[in-house]
Amino acid sequence: MRRLYREYHLLGWVYTLTPMRCLLLALVALCLGVVAVRLLTGYQYVTNLTDQTPWGLWIGFDVLVGVALAGGGYSTAFLVGGLRYEKYQGIARSALLTSLLGYLLVMAGLFLDIGQWPHFWRPFVSWGYTSPLFEVFWCISIYTTILTLEFHEVITERIVRPVHKYVVKALPVLVILGLIFPMMHQSSLGALFLIAKSKMFPLWWSQLLPLYFLLSSFFVGSAMVYVESDLARRAYGHEHEHWIMKGLTRVGGRIMAVYLLLKIVDITMKGEWNLLFLNTLQSNMFLLEMVLGVILPLGIVFSKLADRKYGLLVYSWLVVIGVVVNRLNCVFTSMYTSGEYFPSIFEFVVSIGLIAAGCILYSFLVENFHILGRRFARQVNVEKKDVRNLI
Repeated sequence: MRRLYREYHLLGWVYTLTPMRCLLLALVALCLGVVAVRLLTGYQYVTNLTDQTPWGLWIGFDVLVGVALAGGGYSTAFLVGGLRYEKYQGIARSALLTSLLGYLLVMAGLFLDIGQWPHFWRPFVSWGYTSPLFEVFWCISIYTTILTLEFHEVITERIVRPVHKYVVKALPVLVILGLIFPMMHQSSLGALFLIAKSKMFPLWWSQLLPLYFLLSSFFVGSAMVYVESDLARRAYGHEHEHWIMKGLTRVGGRIMAVYLLLKIVDITMKGEWNLLFLNTLQSNMFLLEMVLGVILPLGIVFSKLADRKYGLLVYSWLVVIGVVVNRLNCVFTSMYTSGEYFPSIFEFVVSIGLIAAGCILYSFLVENFHILGRRFARQVNVEKKDVRNLI
């Protein structure tokens, strides 16, 4: 029988090529083709964006969703470095890697969404400090740099080893900076919508939007760490102890409870309860994100279901899906009327291609660096010693 994988070795690096990874590489190649057309010709041939609908899939999903889901790095760093919860130290590196890849993809999405992309450098020298988007640009750029520097602790364990001790000494400062900047831009992303009060459906617009975005990025961060941990378990046989993951997700659950309480108080103060039951697209989508992404997960994480792996997994996926729906609702459901905008096939190709690129980079780094507690060869329901016999 034919082998289902093939390992490639070059200068001490290893990468396992499987049918799924071949598909991911094909998606990345297709994405690069679309990106080339976009950079050479502008938006007209690859997007359905217009002057009336300037925010599309690349802003709604690649940036807003991407930044939120990449929050596992700073939320875990806050627990480990800020609150000294040493029991979460074992998941810090995988959370850091997930966040780093997430922010790199966010930066790619931001670059593609710049109309005149050759002028991407202007915010570095033109100080539009009164604009929330200017602050978002700077904070995301700085935080991505900080994540890269933090990840050098992992890199210098294998290469450039003489530098490793200096990187370790710099980590406390990097961790502190890595807690400040994400909190700033996570909240500022919510502040972007404050000026759109006349365009947004009232259930989504609130003066508390910056706080909502910050809180949701924190509790979805821990859920995303669990999702990533489960995928790593399936791919590499690596698994964290259940009580550790339960504690992490319950920290996120407490933040989510505060988020829900604020939503209830906010809707009550604005007198908008009647808008919840209009049976329109907006009201139904708002109920969907709240019930599916907040109320139901809270019922799971603080019940006996959290004692079982499938319970935490369902909780984590519901939270991730809930935040994805929330961010897309803020951009599309709340501001665009039905049929006003729908992403082109090429916009989907780019978004899917960026995710595929992240998966490829993740598997390469996990297989070559000390990320999951030890270096892993590709495993699919077999022990490491049996990998060479996989067919």
